[in-house]
Amino acid sequence: MTDVGRHPKIKLHTMSEVIAVEGYVGNFNVSILKRARYVDEKDCTACGDCAKACPVVRPDEFNVGLSTRKAIFTPFPQSVPSAYVVNINECLGHNPSVCAKCMDACEKGCINFHMSDEEIKERVGSIVVATGLEPYDPTELDEYGYTRFENVLTSLEFERLINAGGPTKGELIRSTDRRRPKSIGFIQCVGSRSVRKGGNYCSNVCCMNTIKSTLVLKEHYPDVNIKVFYIDIRAFGKGFEDLYMRSRRSGVNYLRGLPGTVEELPDRSLRVAVENTASGVLEFHDLDMLVLAIGIKPAKSAQKIREMLGLQLTPDGFFLEAHPKLQPVDAATRGVFYAGCAEGPKDIKESVTQASAAAARSIRLMHKGEIITEPITSVVIPGQCKSCGICAEVCPYNAITVDVKKKMPALINSAACAGCGTCAAECTFDAIIMNHFTDDQIICQIDTLLEDKAQEKVLVFACNWCSYAGADYAGVSRLQYPASVNIIRTMCSGRVDKKFIWHAFLKGAPVVLVSGCHIGDCHYIDANHWTQKRVQKLQKRMEKLGIKPDRLQLEWISAAEGVRFAGVMNKMEKIRQEVSSQEIADTIKLLNRRKKQALSSD
Repeated sequence: MTDVGRHPKIKLHTMSEVIAVEGYVGNFNVSILKRARYVDEKDCTACGDCAKACPVVRPDEFNVGLSTRKAIFTPFPQSVPSAYVVNINECLGHNPSVCAKCMDACEKGCINFHMSDEEIKERVGSIVVATGLEPYDPTELDEYGYTRFENVLTSLEFERLINAGGPTKGELIRSTDRRRPKSIGFIQCVGSRSVRKGGNYCSNVCCMNTIKSTLVLKEHYPDVNIKVFYIDIRAFGKGFEDLYMRSRRSGVNYLRGLPGTVEELPDRSLRVAVENTASGVLEFHDLDMLVLAIGIKPAKSAQKIREMLGLQLTPDGFFLEAHPKLQPVDAATRGVFYAGCAEGPKDIKESVTQASAAAARSIRLMHKGEIITEPITSVVIPGQCKSCGICAEVCPYNAITVDVKKKMPALINSAACAGCGTCAAECTFDAIIMNHFTDDQIICQIDTLLEDKAQEKVLVFACNWCSYAGADYAGVSRLQYPASVNIIRTMCSGRVDKKFIWHAFLKGAPVVLVSGCHIGDCHYIDANHWTQKRVQKLQKRMEKLGIKPDRLQLEWISAAEGVRFAGVMNKMEKIRQEVSSQEIADTIKLLNRRKKQALSSD
């Protein structure tokens, strides 16, 4: 962090929050809210005189509440910049008549309560999302007695307790009697691999963190009795199995089975009841201290970042990469990359590796000074454009500009256009062509798929990034779904024009499914909102015409939902079987008649 702060080509904004991101790859406009520090970081020498004079005492977040700090403090040792900061919500000095003792103690006059938050604008070419993680809060697991029993700690609290820079200078003591514990227990997978509470995924770091802690304890306190309660130990990294075996050889007792209850004894020690699954016996263990190896959760800011950048999340809440093997650090949105636990639980080594990869991918994109765009973009036919402005309204990237007053044809910025095709689907004058996914190409696909035995087929429009990827995932997972399913790939569900659906029914399709990303998870920010509106209007129109609206379905399927994809396809097959040949024939006659009427009126 110190090297970053000193680097001449790195601009570091501390105490800052990204509040808005606009633009596209190579031309992102980022709005940053920089919180007021109330201390001049350039003049502050971090002498600490202000903190000594401050009368306000609060729990120290860095030490997880095991120690205290003042209202004016340094967030953590070696923080950058090396300057104090005032928590204005705790400080009394914003009203000088009440306190202002820190201002009197500061000889350099660095403290200024008239500072205010400021908004900073930065223009960047690429973005690396490294939002970190949140530790799991085990309070909801009441059976372990966290917050009820003082000698039950989380692994994070234990880490600070045995750290040389921690509140006890590395001395292991119990908070109840300030004595060194003679027996310590560790419970693994707290908040991990659980469908009931926490996450059903492995948090990656818990096993090795516990093994490291046991080795540190045995090195400093060889006589301490250590017991580890676990489901299974996952030590798959380089040298990790050796560390695990060293821990066992040092005398650490590993018991297969997670405790069911924890109770406190009169001397404030703890009694743990656990079924040893290796022996099948219910055992009771008395411990002086119990440590909960808590799991990793996605950062709270993930949802907000997702909305700003148009990213996708996995069912676990972490960011979804463009491809798990070929593009592990790329987001589906071009110019955005992932690093660290933003994309999933990782240890330090993996985080550093991914950060290096994200930096390399960003440099590779930017070093030429120009960007080669994908050809899948929209093009306006000037002679057919009526300058109505609908295309500009639906474009999620603001890539289209229309001068409605001057009646000038719409203009599309090809660098900003991401190729969702929503504008082409919404244009009532057929004035927009989407390259590689033109109306003629999709109509021809419909004709080919429904040319033979149309009534035995389910026609599916699947978006490239979610539903089509979900179909691929279902296939890789060997999930079974009916062979009657015929898929037409589009870049986005927003590309599915209503005329495609009418044409499918005209060609004898029993049922049509439009599928795409979940609302809020669209690869093209909010293009699927227009899909939803379009399908709902079509269903209402079908009902008025006497066509069962159930024959047109809309489903949201993500790339990670292969099981859901198979389930939806089975559902569509059941709907298809309920549609009679007579219904299909009546629909074809009705649509042909209306088509002739439309031509005669023209």
